[in-house]
Amino acid sequence: MINRRSFLTQSLLLAGTGIWAQTKKVNDKQIIYQFFDSGLAHFSYAVLVDKKIILIDPARDAGSYYTFAKEHGATIIGVIETHPHADFVSSHLEIANYTKAKIYISKLQKASFEFEPFDTGNTIRLSPSISLKALSTPGHSPDSISVVLEKDKEPHAVFTGDSLLFGSVGRPDLRTYSGEFTTQREQLAKQQFHTMHDIFALFPDKTLVYPAHGAGSHCGNAIRNVKESTIREEKRTNPAFTWLDEDEFVRQLLLDQPDIPQYFPYNVELNKLGANELHKALSAVPILDNNYWEESALFIDTRPSSAFRIAHRKGALNIPDADKFETWLGTLIAPHQGFYVVVSEVSKIKPMLLKTAKIGYEVFVKGIFVYNQNSADLSIDDFDSDLLRANQDRYTIIDVRTEKEAKDKYFDKVINIPLSELTERLQEIPDGKTVLVHCASGYRSGIAASLILRLRPELNIMDISNAITKF
Repeated sequence: MINRRSFLTQSLLLAGTGIWAQTKKVNDKQIIYQFFDSGLAHFSYAVLVDKKIILIDPARDAGSYYTFAKEHGATIIGVIETHPHADFVSSHLEIANYTKAKIYISKLQKASFEFEPFDTGNTIRLSPSISLKALSTPGHSPDSISVVLEKDKEPHAVFTGDSLLFGSVGRPDLRTYSGEFTTQREQLAKQQFHTMHDIFALFPDKTLVYPAHGAGSHCGNAIRNVKESTIREEKRTNPAFTWLDEDEFVRQLLLDQPDIPQYFPYNVELNKLGANELHKALSAVPILDNNYWEESALFIDTRPSSAFRIAHRKGALNIPDADKFETWLGTLIAPHQGFYVVVSEVSKIKPMLLKTAKIGYEVFVKGIFVYNQNSADLSIDDFDSDLLRANQDRYTIIDVRTEKEAKDKYFDKVINIPLSELTERLQEIPDGKTVLVHCASGYRSGIAASLILRLRPELNIMDISNAITKF
C-alpha cells in the first residue's frame, strides 16, 4: 500500500482545481479577480482592496485563494456566500477556520456555523471609496443575496450568485422547504420575476455582472458562454428581462429545465453545515494495492471508455475523467452510497480525489487504486459500423441524449432514454437483440453502456462511442 499521508501532502502542493481566468482592475489598489472551474462551470471571486481580500462563493479547494493572497501580500478578511450552493461544496468554513476571516451570509440560511448576517442594508467597507453592499435577491433560492461593489457610492459591479446568470437566471426548482414542490417552485419563480424587474433592471447599464456559474451549469438553462457581462448586455441578450408579465415569466422560467442531479440536496445541506477541511478529508481515503477486488462492490472506473471496453472489474461503472465527471458522479450515484475509485495510473489519484471532493463525495470513497490489467472479468465488444449500416433491424438502439437533443435523430428506429433517467428505465430495453448505445460524442454513451452492463448483465451491449459522429 502507498504511504497515503506522504503522497497526499506532497501532491496537495501541486494540484489545484481553480483556473485563474481574468483580472479586472477598479484602480491600481483595487482588483476583482475571477477564478473558474470548468468541471462545474463555477466562478468564484476575490475582491482585493488595500491588501484586504473578500472572497465570494469559493470552491472546495482553497489553495488558489491562499496563493493569490500570498502573491499580493494580502489578508483574507471575509468570505461571502451568495446562497447555499447545490452543485459544489464551498470552502467557506475551512477558510474561516484557517485565516480567522468572517463568513457573511443571509440570515435566512440558518447555517450551523458562526456567521455575520449579510442582507439588504448590510455593508462591508473596504476603503473610504470602496464598499460591498448586500442585496436580497430571492428566486433561485429564498435565501439568495447579491453583492454590489460600490466605488464612490456608485455601483461598479454586482456579484449575482445564481440570481442573474449570463443570458439566463438561476432555476427556481432546486430548493423546496415543504412537500408542495410545484407550489414552492412557482413561488420562487415569482420572486425571481421581481428580483429581475425591481432590482437588477434598475442598475446602471455599465454595471459589471459577475455570477457564480457559466455555460454548462445545471443551476440554470441556456447560459451564455462568456466570463463577464454588463447590465446593458443582459438587458439586450437575456430573455428573462423581456418577460414582462409575471405569469409568462413563471411559465417560461419553469420550461425545459435540466434534470436535477441526486447530489444537489446533499450539497445544500453540507454547505449549511460547512465541509470538513479538505486535506484531512482526502488523507482519510485509503490508497489500495493495484487491481484491488471486492465481491459485489461498486467501482467507479475513471479511465477512458476505450480502456474500459478492453478490460474492467465486474460491477464497474465507467465515468471517465473529463470536465463533467463530477456532475455525472453526483447524478448517477446517490449520496451515502459507498464506492471505490479506479484510475489508470498513480498520477491520477490526487486529481480524481479532488474531483470527488468538489461535490462532497470523498467521504463515500471506500478506497482508490490503479487498474492496469489488460484482461479481466469483463469487456465490451467492439462496435462494427458496417454491420449497423447493413442491417439496423438486428439491433436495439438506445439514444441517451436528452429528450430535446434526441429530436435530431441519427437513426430511424431508436429508444430515447436520457442518461440521467437510465437507471430507473432499464426495463424499457427489450431482450433478444444486441443493444447499441449512442449519444452525441461518445462520453455519455460510454457511461450508459457500463451502467446497462452492470445492472442488466444478460444483455449484449455495444457502445457506438465517437463513431456516432460519422453517421
